Amino acid sequence: MEHLLRRRPELRLAVFSARTIAKETIRFEESAEPELAAGHALVRVHNVTLCGTDLHIWEDDYPSELPIIQGHEFSGVIEAVGPNDAGVRVGDQVAVSPMTYCGECRPCRTGRPNVCRNIGCIGCYSDGALVEVLSVPLEKLCPVPAGLPLHLAAMGEPTSIAMQAVNRGRPEAGEVALVLGSGPIGLLATLYLTDLGVRVVCADTEVDRLELATEFGAVDTLLVTPGAAFPDPDQESRLAALTDGYGPQLVIEATGVPSSLENAIRLVASAGRIVQVGISARQAAVSMKEIPFKELDLMGSRNSLNLIPDGLALLAKYAQQAQALMTHRFAFEDLQHAFRLMQDHTEKVGKILIEMPASRQARPALDSSAAERATSGSRP
Repeated sequence: MEHLLRRRPELRLAVFSARTIAKETIRFEESAEPELAAGHALVRVHNVTLCGTDLHIWEDDYPSELPIIQGHEFSGVIEAVGPNDAGVRVGDQVAVSPMTYCGECRPCRTGRPNVCRNIGCIGCYSDGALVEVLSVPLEKLCPVPAGLPLHLAAMGEPTSIAMQAVNRGRPEAGEVALVLGSGPIGLLATLYLTDLGVRVVCADTEVDRLELATEFGAVDTLLVTPGAAFPDPDQESRLAALTDGYGPQLVIEATGVPSSLENAIRLVASAGRIVQVGISARQAAVSMKEIPFKELDLMGSRNSLNLIPDGLALLAKYAQQAQALMTHRFAFEDLQHAFRLMQDHTEKVGKILIEMPASRQARPALDSSAAERATSGSRP
C-alpha cells in the first residue's frame, strides 16, 4: 500500500480506495477523483468506523455482492460543492447518512423508509467510504455540531440505530429499562435512555463491558454467566427492588442471541415493551403464553428514521463516553489487520476507527482507559 500512497505525477487527481474483492481479501486501487455532479458534494473522507456488518461483508457472509468498497459509518470534509440552497460550503465538516430509499413502496409512503423494500446502503450494497473522496447527495449530508471531534462524528450512524430502537420502545422518564447486551448499540441505547431520564440496568457476559455501561449511565449491571440461570437470586432481588417487583417496563434486546429474547419476554413487566434490535438468523423459542398473558408489545427496530443529526447531537453532549467506545484505530493501509482483529475474539473490541490519509495531520487521542486497550495501525 505504501507505494500506492506515493501518487504518480500523471494521476495528480487520483484517489485511493480499498476494495473487498473476495472473501477476506482487500485490494487497494487507484482511480480518478469523482466529478462534481449537480445536487452532490465531494466529501474528503477523514474517518470510518467499522461494525459487525462490515466484518460479515469482508467475510463474504452478507447479502451484498463482491467486489465492493466498504464503509458506511464515516465523516469527512466538503471538498467541492456547487451552488445550493442547503447552505453547504467547502470546508464544512459532515457525517453522512448512508441509507437510500425508493420513496414509492408502502413503507416509504407510510413514513417508514427505514424498512423500504428497496432499501440501499452505501458501503453495503454499493461502493462506500473506504476511499479518499466520495460523491454524496446533498440531502445525505449531516453537519457536525460545533465541538464534536470529527472522528467521533463517524459514529453518528450507529448512534442513530440505537436511538431508533429506544424511540420504538416509547420510553418515559422515571421508568426502568433493561438493556440486554453492552456492545456499541446497547451502550449507545443506555446513554440515550439515561439522557431521557430512564433508569437503566445493563446485562452482558463481559465484565469490562458492564464497567463501561456504568460510565454510560447504568444504575446497575447484571453479569450473565453462559449456561447458568439468569438472573441469579441476587440479581433477581436487585431487579425486583428497582421495579417494585413488577419487572422493567422496557427491554432493549441488543445481542441477537435467541436466549436473550427469551429472557426479555420472561423478565419484562406485564403491559411492557420489548424492542428487538439485535440481528441473528437463529431461531428463538418464543413463549406463546407470556406474550398474550402479559399483553406485551414486541417490536423490531431497523436502521433509523433519519436520526443521524440527533445522534451527532447526543455524541456532542457525551463526547467522553463516545470516545471510550473507540478502543482501536488503524491507518487506512492497515485495514486488513483491523478486520483480522475483529475476527479475534480473544481481544476486547469496541469501535474500530480507520484513519484515512486526510486525517493524519490531526490524529485523535484515545482516552486513558481506551488507550490501554488500543492497537496501533502498525500492529498485525
